[in-house]
Amino acid sequence: MNNDIAIAAQNLTKIYRRGTEEIFAVNAVSLDIRKGEYVAFIGPSGSGKTTLINILGCLDNPTSGNLSIANRTIFGQKKAVSERELTKVRRELFGYIFQKFYLIPTLNVLENVLLPCTFYCKEAAPEAYAAELLQSLGMEKRMNHLPGQLSGGEMQRVAIARSLVNRPQILLADEPTGNLDSARSGEISQVLQELNRKEGLTIILVTHNPELAKTAHRIIELRDGRIVDKMA
Repeated sequence: MNNDIAIAAQNLTKIYRRGTEEIFAVNAVSLDIRKGEYVAFIGPSGSGKTTLINILGCLDNPTSGNLSIANRTIFGQKKAVSERELTKVRRELFGYIFQKFYLIPTLNVLENVLLPCTFYCKEAAPEAYAAELLQSLGMEKRMNHLPGQLSGGEMQRVAIARSLVNRPQILLADEPTGNLDSARSGEISQVLQELNRKEGLTIILVTHNPELAKTAHRIIELRDGRIVDKMA
């Protein structure tokens, strides 16, 4: 096993069935992602980007293929972890950022960031760490605000802080700037770059934004569920 590999995938395939038709959302994808790497998946709508990132992040199961995370087999021909173990992997290894912010409108900023700690918490003093994260993201003056009082860029910063509150090893970001204008997109791009550069966080990004994709170490293009190009 290679201790530098965060995620190793071999021949991952996801098939959806519609009547007698088989739709290959992901088709025999193999790739390695190293610890501390920043990788961007690009491709047209329907190319399989979101399905692939969901499988890599253990939010979806492949139809076939092998997936190892941190040298641990998650899915394979002869072995797959239980749903209980999958839940543990999700909460302990991953942070998730989505295009929709998924903030609870009745909770303030600090309470939204702390929400994952309701189920699992690595920090002895989670409120202090959540406040520290918000301060690092320029949100220290918004901690008592409700989501409805924030701009789109501010809401995404809250979502980023929430994804980091349990100190994940791998951050998955699915279209994190999809609902933002160009100025706010630039802000979020800068945040992701700093998290990767300063914290050494492994980041896997799905985006239609070419400028955001260019900030990654490596760009992987998908089409019809297959990898068609890998750009350094």
